[in-house]
Amino acid sequence: MLTAPTSQWMVIVNPKAGRGYGLRDWPVISNKLNFAGVGFTCVFTEKKFHAVELTVKAIHDGFRKIVIVGGDGTVNEVVNGLFIQKTVATTEVTLAVIPVGTGNDWVRMLGIPRTYNDAVRSICAERTILQDVGIVSFWEAMVHHTRYMANVAGFGFDAMVNRNFNRLKDAGYTNRWLYLISTVFTLFSYKAKRFEVTVNGHSFFTNRLFSGTVGVGKYNGSGMMPMPAAVVDDGLLDLTLIRKMSLYRFFTNFNRLFNGSIYNFSKVSAVQSTQIEIQSYPTSPIEIDGEACGYAPFDVSILPQSIRIVVGEKFNNVHN
Repeated sequence: MLTAPTSQWMVIVNPKAGRGYGLRDWPVISNKLNFAGVGFTCVFTEKKFHAVELTVKAIHDGFRKIVIVGGDGTVNEVVNGLFIQKTVATTEVTLAVIPVGTGNDWVRMLGIPRTYNDAVRSICAERTILQDVGIVSFWEAMVHHTRYMANVAGFGFDAMVNRNFNRLKDAGYTNRWLYLISTVFTLFSYKAKRFEVTVNGHSFFTNRLFSGTVGVGKYNGSGMMPMPAAVVDDGLLDLTLIRKMSLYRFFTNFNRLFNGSIYNFSKVSAVQSTQIEIQSYPTSPIEIDGEACGYAPFDVSILPQSIRIVVGEKFNNVHN
């Protein structure tokens, strides 16, 4: 039996997010929510994918507003839970974030403040937009999976860095430079593979690829900007491919991933589309919103303006 809708927020806290900041800072965050007059109920995740279950239950129990206290991985789980539930349309639930994660790349493009005071202020203002979501179909352990993507999926070098980064995190390492360390380590061991990329049914790329990203957002990898032209609600996927290059070319152009000039690099091909298919030889791992998720081949499609999210006061909803 369904519970009548409530005006309260359900706050889903990942206590392990951001090197344990989710748990450490929760007393501070909860006090700020209470002081701002935000009515809420709180639950903590206890395992991987638990936020998916908690989201489904929260909506079934009548919650139509959810605050995520976590990072990009927790956001991804909540978004997947939102699509798994069949109680209401996905656009009838409002999602907000108080970022405590390591990367926090999803909130960067939405103008969501990084300070707790400002994040709570944004929740109170409840300024929302409808954001696009990607659907990623991929293989893992010879089983076909489908997962929803709130930000960016990476493959090639990007996915290998992510896997090494997550291995270090799972081993208990908490250094703030962990992603950079993973990048350097992967750089000297990674070998470019051959990829075939099809865009809206037409061949777009067939060659050895260094790294690739596809998604609805601009940022990944703790502040890198591989898709600076991406707009979160334009109904299009953005794709950036970086072809095989020497270490010298990599280091002399690395800053392009941060300053928005990546499209000016001669080794880069970029396109916008609604359907993208990617194969690799040999098979290559992929990551979705910062989490390792199976292997190529995979394909990505778009669900335009399918989730309602709270944005910061500085968010500029301009289509380029």
